[in-house]
Amino acid sequence: MTKPLILGFDTSAAHCAAALVRGDAVLIAIGEEMARGQAERLMDLLKEVLESQGVSWADLDALAVGTGPGNFTGIRIGVSAARGLALGLGCPAYGVTGFEARMRIAPAGTIVAIPAPRDMAYVMEGDKAQLRPVADISNTAPHPTPADLATAIAQHAASVWPTQAPSPAPFYVRPPDAAPARDAPPPILP
Repeated sequence: MTKPLILGFDTSAAHCAAALVRGDAVLIAIGEEMARGQAERLMDLLKEVLESQGVSWADLDALAVGTGPGNFTGIRIGVSAARGLALGLGCPAYGVTGFEARMRIAPAGTIVAIPAPRDMAYVMEGDKAQLRPVADISNTAPHPTPADLATAIAQHAASVWPTQAPSPAPFYVRPPDAAPARDAPPPILP
């Protein structure tokens, strides 16, 4: 069986990153730090990654997307893009948590801690993700670059391909800070 060509990407933090892998071989990985604008940048970045390697969307065997935890809006951008592309291309999209991706590249014996707001971090304890103060966590793995994170996401998907992939879904540890409006919605006029 040939090794799968997988496009992985991540927008779960203040970055927009993509990587193209064939099995474990990294063809290209790009990460751009950005506080805002991931929704506007993502599709162009993915197109640039494919074109740089002379491949088209139709050549892909699968997609892989970072599902969080992380920035609520960023996660929704990536997951929505992966779902739409998978539907349009007729290929599977694998959702890869930040823990799964980081564990692939973390040094043995270290703890994967994903930055969270307010001096907190997301950590995996057993099979449950929790939010803990950064000051209470020691021996943490170094934070990967956005390009390394996208690469690990794509490689994780390659390691489970061609198993059936459920539609990617956001991986939230805590509810979003935003709350729904309390006002009644306006009436719809005939």
